[in-house]
Amino acid sequence: MTSKLKPRVREIIVVEGRYDKNAVSQAVDAMIIETRGFGAFRDTELLPLLRRLGAARGIVIMTDGDGAGFMIRGHLGGALDGQGGIDVKHAYIPDTPGRERRKRRDSAAGLLGVEGMPPAAIIKALRDCGATFVDESGDAASRKNVASDAASGGITATDLYTLGLAGAENAAARRARLLQRLELPALLKTNALLRAVNALYTREEFFEIAGEG
Repeated sequence: MTSKLKPRVREIIVVEGRYDKNAVSQAVDAMIIETRGFGAFRDTELLPLLRRLGAARGIVIMTDGDGAGFMIRGHLGGALDGQGGIDVKHAYIPDTPGRERRKRRDSAAGLLGVEGMPPAAIIKALRDCGATFVDESGDAASRKNVASDAASGGITATDLYTLGLAGAENAAARRARLLQRLELPALLKTNALLRAVNALYTREEFFEIAGEG
């Protein structure tokens, strides 16, 4: 039995934590970035990265409906919206009383967060905020798609290996030099690097830059 493909969203989706990211990734195919909660206020590399990715694809902010979630949402929205033409959309999950299974106590608001939302609720929140569902918008051929796999013509882990950026002697040093040239955070791991370069560059552009040294 063939499983139904997840709908693809063009924008970068910003969430608070890894459990939120897991819930959203079960609902849609998209590039998802965590703020690590209030790390949004402390991480000096987060906003520059979001500004750059957002200028290419747009941003959707999806945080919990509690006070902390709205503080993070307000901070990011104020710092990103309109910067360099970035379009920030705000996805709001419904107020749903309850507690996630992994938690021992209710949240202060007594509501489920993003991690507790079923896929249908997450998809509805994204639709309601105007997120771009790629296959439905005719944007599937866009060079800055959500693609990160070989089937869509994106840059792959094999490409990184071929370029000596992974699985080779001095790969870490080569990656560090590349990240510096690309003006991306030095601490990006391999998977995060793949997501970022697929959002920012075509395969040809990336190979040209990566081959510079």
